[in-house]
Amino acid sequence: MPTAMTADTQAGTPAEARQAVGAVFRRESARLVAGLVRRVRDLDLAEELAQDALLLALERWPVAGVPENPGAWLFATAKHRALDALRRGRLLERKHGELGQLQRQREALSGQELEAALLQAADEDVGDDLLRLVFTACHPVLAREAQVALTLRLLGGLSTEEIARGFLLPEPTVAQRIVRAKRTLAEKKVPFGVPRGAELPARLQAVLQVLYLIFNEGYAATAGEDWMRPSLCEDALRLARTLAELLPEEAEVHGLLALLCIQSSRAAARTGPGGEPILLLSQDRALWDKERIGQGLLSLLRAEELLAERGEYTLQAAIAACHARAATPEETDWERIAALYAELSLRTRSPVVELNRAVALGMARGPLAGLSVVDALREDPALRDYHLLPGVRGDLLAKLGRFGEAREEFLRAAGGTRNAREREVLLARAEGCREKE
Repeated sequence: MPTAMTADTQAGTPAEARQAVGAVFRRESARLVAGLVRRVRDLDLAEELAQDALLLALERWPVAGVPENPGAWLFATAKHRALDALRRGRLLERKHGELGQLQRQREALSGQELEAALLQAADEDVGDDLLRLVFTACHPVLAREAQVALTLRLLGGLSTEEIARGFLLPEPTVAQRIVRAKRTLAEKKVPFGVPRGAELPARLQAVLQVLYLIFNEGYAATAGEDWMRPSLCEDALRLARTLAELLPEEAEVHGLLALLCIQSSRAAARTGPGGEPILLLSQDRALWDKERIGQGLLSLLRAEELLAERGEYTLQAAIAACHARAATPEETDWERIAALYAELSLRTRSPVVELNRAVALGMARGPLAGLSVVDALREDPALRDYHLLPGVRGDLLAKLGRFGEAREEFLRAAGGTRNAREREVLLARAEGCREKE
């Protein structure tokens, strides 16, 4: 196998080498699996071949050092394994395809020449392969939770254990979702490709929603002891960057990337020393990541240049940008934020967006203005079990000095959340209202 190493990547301790292998594999696994799926047309086999390459790297790199091009090394190794599988008869039905050609090439070329050909092939069509993998993982024949799990596994490079830990699910549950998702794709004979024509916008929307859901679960965990799960945010952001590189002319892809960049820029300011939540208006803005904000604003500009009518994610990014541009909470342009939420509400018809508009109106024009919108939402069945509705109502009532009513709303909100940190904040606010009654 290829053995070229750089002078500055020689192995340190075995533990350091294993860590380096893991980091490389996390970074390269999506490209590796995507390239293999195109060749073997089998997700399970592609993952198996990728894991074989990883195991060989774990064996060799601690001794020989990390290759100059580790991704190409892994790819060449996996393709060698695929050729071995072909020879053993596991891929006989594909012997006249690309792997059959490689098998004949293997027989004709010297070992060194074949290695060079395999390394060159590692860099061919990588973008197209990744794009195919994204749309395959988010195919509409799969339920949304299966799309999320498969995306994190194939494109995020996460293990089943890591996905389960990120979403606070039993590991067997996640493993079952992934197995069933792959089986469904195989049984339905889902093509490994990118949809064309009129099908693309709807399919792309599903891909964007999956990345958005992954990020949101990391940004404000729905359950558990932690307010945030930063690793999920970073995984979603990394995947959004990849998607923007693969689809540079799609406005909403840049809109989503802008949103995730700006939102994640606040990560260091969102929790206190003990992990307690710090809400937006109380955050130390000096801790906000200015470089990431800048990246987000550039992506937002690109999204707005590509499409005159802003989409759902571009509008959310524009709202996030209003907060990012305000040096202090007092400088926030709440009227603009309320207008953007109104535009977003017309586009999505979402009661959750309307609830956010109520918050912005309460800040821009006073709590009564926000309360009138919230009260109109109380009969909406979609928000019947949404704990943030009484949370927002409690905040507005407290600002009006109606502390008894506010306390009841905060208690109701605390009873509706499954996140321990959020519950603590809501109970503290209820207690604060009790003291002021």
